Amino acid sequence: MPEPLFLHLTERSLWDAARASGAFEMSTRGRTLQEEGFIHCSLRHQLPAVAAMVYGSYTGPDELVVLVVDAERLDVPVRFEAMEPGGEEFPHIYGPIPVEAVVDVEVWDQGGVTPV
Repeated sequence: MPEPLFLHLTERSLWDAARASGAFEMSTRGRTLQEEGFIHCSLRHQLPAVAAMVYGSYTGPDELVVLVVDAERLDVPVRFEAMEPGGEEFPHIYGPIPVEAVVDVEVWDQGGVTPV
């Protein structure tokens, strides 16, 4: 059975905008759900490698936060998919993430998370 919590690393201002609109719709750094077709997520053990790949050189003005998403609160499909055949599979959320599905927000400090 898949883990019930998925993680998504993003900039604080994007999460704040989602809270105001009611749904999170960014797929990954610089790409929207509409552009990508799904929202990239990871499991807890996958997060450090994903963070290094996507935000390793990040020096933006926003702090980075990890959205902790409860899969049970999603009303859109989730598929575990690999970037290449036989590769490690990651959870992909095929639709917006309602803010109510985000059960925690953790600060990412380029080496791990800090409780908010």
